Amino acid sequence: MPETSPLTDEQLVDSARGGDRAALERLLERHERQVYRFGLKMCRDPEAAKDVLQETLIAAARTVKDFRGASSPSTWLYAIARSFCIKQRRRSKFAPEHEESIDSAEAGHEVMQIADPGRAPDDALAGRQVERALEQAIAELDPMYREVLLLRDVEGLSAAEVAEATGVSVEAVKSRLHRARVSVREKVAPILSPAPESPITEACPEVVSLFSRHLEGEISSPVCDEMERHLAGCPRCRERCASLQATLASCAAAPLPDVPEPVQHEVRRALRQFLQRTA
Repeated sequence: MPETSPLTDEQLVDSARGGDRAALERLLERHERQVYRFGLKMCRDPEAAKDVLQETLIAAARTVKDFRGASSPSTWLYAIARSFCIKQRRRSKFAPEHEESIDSAEAGHEVMQIADPGRAPDDALAGRQVERALEQAIAELDPMYREVLLLRDVEGLSAAEVAEATGVSVEAVKSRLHRARVSVREKVAPILSPAPESPITEACPEVVSLFSRHLEGEISSPVCDEMERHLAGCPRCRERCASLQATLASCAAAPLPDVPEPVQHEVRRALRQFLQRTA
């Protein structure tokens, strides 16, 4: 359903808390694609992502009257979705481990792009290769690292909002984020630049982690100045910082999937049945 309401999320929440069912449905429809993407990337299974989406929307409908606006509506929804992702992992922990290939028609559809007529075929192919490498690198992260990278670098939450959604400190979020970024960059860098990276020397700092901390405003001006001086004279470390920037840009540009029609129909039917029962 196309977005037609000019109301902000906060205004929709206020109306929903007052019993406006249409406002609640509009709020949840507005965010369903983001919740579905988060479920896909965390659970790595389309059926589990559908369950996460449905359970998140129903839980949000059930608790919206208790929402007091201490966080943004999107942070609130991600926190709910995360709790259901954890439940999905617990349900399946005794089952044989299986993750859909990112090249499969179901699990991989979120990384496919509509062809850009202004984009050269070679560029389009390279872009798809980067997307696949990024998707695989994120999937291989441990869940505690995957969730902070998804929320911070894909979904665009601030570190403080990620901390609120995950229930850990901002310091823990940033520590996990830096480790996740370093790991993902190492796996995506060979696709971004097929030439082997030049080896670093003993004089080179942990520049990728340091640059990640710089992006989060964690390093002091003297340390920043020292890093800039090092980068000015070290092409090896400049390459690594540039590849981290490119990796994070790819995260931010990750395509937002449409919720498949059968999934959307089933989820919205379940939501409306819940609303009718509680009316």
